[in-house]
Amino acid sequence: MIEIRNVTKWYGDCRVLDGCSATVAKGSVVVICGPSGSGKSTLLRCINRLESVDSGEIFVDGVSVGAPDTDLSALRARIGMVFQSFELFPHRTALENVDLAQVTVLGRRRQAATERSMALLERVGLADHAWKYPSALSGGQQQRVAIARALAMDPLAMLFDEPTSALDPEMIREVLDVMVSLARQGMTMVVVTHEMAFARQVAHRVLFMDQGRIVEDRDTQAFFTEPHSPRVRDFLSKILHHEIAMA
Repeated sequence: MIEIRNVTKWYGDCRVLDGCSATVAKGSVVVICGPSGSGKSTLLRCINRLESVDSGEIFVDGVSVGAPDTDLSALRARIGMVFQSFELFPHRTALENVDLAQVTVLGRRRQAATERSMALLERVGLADHAWKYPSALSGGQQQRVAIARALAMDPLAMLFDEPTSALDPEMIREVLDVMVSLARQGMTMVVVTHEMAFARQVAHRVLFMDQGRIVEDRDTQAFFTEPHSPRVRDFLSKILHHEIAMA
């Protein structure tokens, strides 16, 4: 489904991605974790070419993301993206936010788009809030609207860039519950997150990044129980200790 081949990216003199390679199988959930500044979000954004690469290649469903003739609008329509800051239009209702790209990008008729939007808002538990503006919604509700908006494009895969990092602790669970449901329904997902409990629950593989490199790429159970890298062991000991302390 998604293949990343030896991808390197620079910001000026800073190499933010260094020879990254990984694959994401159809229907699988891959979590990308690691310390801040390790290149996680940059790698995620390269998948739908919100960021370009300096060398290497990325393929999505057999299409080269970086090829000059690739239709980026069509590509991005098939790869749902959920950001940590929601990115909803403040002057449009939840329903209108979910409708918009269906009409303008996919060319759906308004009635068909609205029917689809309402079904998705129901799916994320927000049908009763369809006519509210983002300012009247909690952070968790706004993020669920953003997930519904991405799903409205009938994506091949969903990318999540730290989707709970801007949320209060009590709102995190409601967003993660939606993501767990998507995973169980077979949605291909790549998730940048520090939520290790979520990773353990739904991820098939975990990628650990440090200083722009993929240090470890293992199935979830092995990642948590038998990490190869001392850097991963140190990271897990700190993260898991913090989760236990907060429980």
